[in-house]
Amino acid sequence: MSSDNPQVSLVIPVFNEEACLPALVSRLEQWLNDTSEFEADVLFVDDHSSDDTPNLLREACATHPSWRFIRLAANSGSHIAIFAGLEHVEGDCAVFLAADLQDPPELVSDMVACWREGHQVVWAVREKRDGVAASEMLFADVFYWLMNRFSAITVPPKGSDFALIDAQVIGALRQSMSASPYLMGEIARLGFSQSKLGYTKAERSAGETKWNLGRKLQLVADAFTGFSFVPIRLMSYLGMAASVVGLLYAVVVILNKIIIGGPVDGWSSLMVVILLMGGFQMTMLGVLGEYLWRTLEESRQRPKYFVEASSDKTP
Repeated sequence: MSSDNPQVSLVIPVFNEEACLPALVSRLEQWLNDTSEFEADVLFVDDHSSDDTPNLLREACATHPSWRFIRLAANSGSHIAIFAGLEHVEGDCAVFLAADLQDPPELVSDMVACWREGHQVVWAVREKRDGVAASEMLFADVFYWLMNRFSAITVPPKGSDFALIDAQVIGALRQSMSASPYLMGEIARLGFSQSKLGYTKAERSAGETKWNLGRKLQLVADAFTGFSFVPIRLMSYLGMAASVVGLLYAVVVILNKIIIGGPVDGWSSLMVVILLMGGFQMTMLGVLGEYLWRTLEESRQRPKYFVEASSDKTP
């Protein structure tokens, strides 16, 4: 940390949140007016919204000198949007949080206090989640358990998409971000001194969540292909097990032919085996394809995003 009055940058990804923005702006204004222990600036990252979000962001930034926004040229997902924001801040540390007020901005003061103690990454850990279905909670719990059990990183067991990271960590993240990032894993992999603060994740203030099943499955694929070799290792084990079973069955068939001499029955069971093995093989090819696709994306070294407009210069 560079001074007794550090500069803290808030990075807020936004996608079609016109219903939430007025409440978010009001909440930020009230909290920032009551905060004197650090200087804060706000950077909104519009992930190519199709509603009135860009106009609302322009209005908010026009009336607040320390607020800015950038608009991405294409919808890239919240993790890329957060990364884009982190590349455009210059504070002593940065905090990324959701625009739907599920993450309380007031908690940032406690996170900064923890950062002042020497921790370079401060996770705001979801101890409780209001208004979330049991099935969604189960999905999240299973996912984070699998990540901690079968990957090379350790993440908060209840998950976190609200965190403070030091400027040094941001620099490291810029150098090592993958083409298909799982941001929580990318930060956890870097190391540095990390700490946790618990909080209750509130219900959305308005609007609907953008995290549909497709986005969740994409996140699972990015997380496991980026930080775990277990899927490929499991494919190897399944392949060896199938080979052993097939060899044993071949021995049984040969002995039956030699000893009994009759035709071998079991056309139906043979078809079942063929279909099952075909399914295993297609699944294995799919897993390999996921790894190969991400390797191809890394080798292309394309920019992760493009900025279409900003509050500093709007076309």
